[in-house]
Amino acid sequence: MNKKIISYRPTWAEIDLKALADNLDIVRRRLNPSTKILATVKADAYGHGIVPVARKLVGCGVDYFGVASIDEAIILRKDGIKKPILVLGLILNQNIPALFKWQLIPTVCTIDFARKLNKYANSLKRKINIHIKVDTGMARLGVDYRDADELICKISCLPWLNIEGLFTHFAFADMDWEFTQHQIDLFNNLILRLSKKNIQIPLIHAANSIGLLAYRNSHFTMVRPGLVLYGLHPQGHMGLRFKPVLALKTKVIFVKRVPKGTGISYGHTYVTKQATNIVTLPIGYGDGYPRALSNKGIVLIKGKRFTISGRICMDQCMVDVGNTKVKIGEEAVLIGKQGKQSITVEELAQLAKTIPYEIVCSLGNRIPRVYLNF
Repeated sequence: MNKKIISYRPTWAEIDLKALADNLDIVRRRLNPSTKILATVKADAYGHGIVPVARKLVGCGVDYFGVASIDEAIILRKDGIKKPILVLGLILNQNIPALFKWQLIPTVCTIDFARKLNKYANSLKRKINIHIKVDTGMARLGVDYRDADELICKISCLPWLNIEGLFTHFAFADMDWEFTQHQIDLFNNLILRLSKKNIQIPLIHAANSIGLLAYRNSHFTMVRPGLVLYGLHPQGHMGLRFKPVLALKTKVIFVKRVPKGTGISYGHTYVTKQATNIVTLPIGYGDGYPRALSNKGIVLIKGKRFTISGRICMDQCMVDVGNTKVKIGEEAVLIGKQGKQSITVEELAQLAKTIPYEIVCSLGNRIPRVYLNF
């Protein structure tokens, strides 16, 4: 079943929700049946659309959702999503009431915030679940692992807070096995020390996508897949075939024949080597298609691979298709398949010297999403 979105600009992204469900099944097969799954849907579900993605994942039985902010969580709650939602980012003290209004789980890593949260919960006579974040080597958010015992013991004495979860985050699990194992060991040692103090926390989580694939000893009692749910591979294929969920497509809006020596786009960084056909596509960096792909990005037209010619503009880009006859209105694929050819997010990320996350998260709301297979 397709959901059609009306747009007068012939550029769109197709989101295959069956592929999303299939990728979740691959994740499940890597886990013990008792291990819970927190689906990471921050940044508009990595550019795939937070509401349709969350709805599909609810139907597939995910246990929790992870978002970056209260605002993202509110979008889910307003849509009727009732699953537990962990706000992975930190919030300011003045925003504590919103946690209770929308029934959200905050990340906690300071005693000051914990005490203010406990005070507000006491005023409502409502306990609140929290997850404590521990820094084992990322140096971003979280209490330092050396200070974590003391903080957790103090928080465990606050009567209106329930420590439901404890988590950490890997700094470079895709590149450094030894350091990641060191992080896992630090986290394990903390859990052991807490256990000796009779502090039992039910939800222990560390594994992101690469963690759940490459470090089985990082699964604990919950995992936090993100990238792999959307069919993107954090490190090669690792013997698994996740299905790309997003395809990016547009249509040719202009075709012109130009002579040899014609400069194309701003700065004439591309000059035709012979008389050729230049097609214009209505997509550019204003849509989140990286300007870094100028003279590098690949486009599929008539089942053939062509390279973007010249600098990518805010709203358009051009492609030298040689003597290939192309008509206005023909489909062009920037991510996905056409005929026997395909372009992956990973390939574009490599060409743009960035990471797959940035490619999909950058695709803006000027690009309508068309949802397939509800």
